[in-house]
Amino acid sequence: MRSAELAGNSAANPASSATDGTAAGTAKRDLLSALTGKQAGRDRVVAETTRRVVMASLGVIRGQQAGRRRTRSLALAALLLALLAFGPLAWRVADDLIGGEHISDIATQTSLWACILCPAILAAFLIAGWSRSKE
Repeated sequence: MRSAELAGNSAANPASSATDGTAAGTAKRDLLSALTGKQAGRDRVVAETTRRVVMASLGVIRGQQAGRRRTRSLALAALLLALLAFGPLAWRVADDLIGGEHISDIATQTSLWACILCPAILAAFLIAGWSRSKE
């Protein structure tokens, strides 16, 4: 049946479709209201609710991405600062050892210990901060 025929039948005999309590009468009424757009308000409400939920989820996802970008930038900056801080120390140790200095000299030993301990302490702080942020 076409929607025009359903509308015509409903308009010609409104009492029969309204008082018909059978499933066929209810199905016809539901089909007619769906085809004529009488349920558009309900569909619009569902669409608006869905849109709000999707937009809220998108905002959360964008916030998480910004947080990851910020964390990545800070980690890269910390790595560059660590390289800049420990670079001259590593250069001095390499220069002392290549230049023929003995490893038992106090300056070479101090530089070597600093070159080993400073990155180890930095790594311990980074691991402690990482584990604290995971909790």
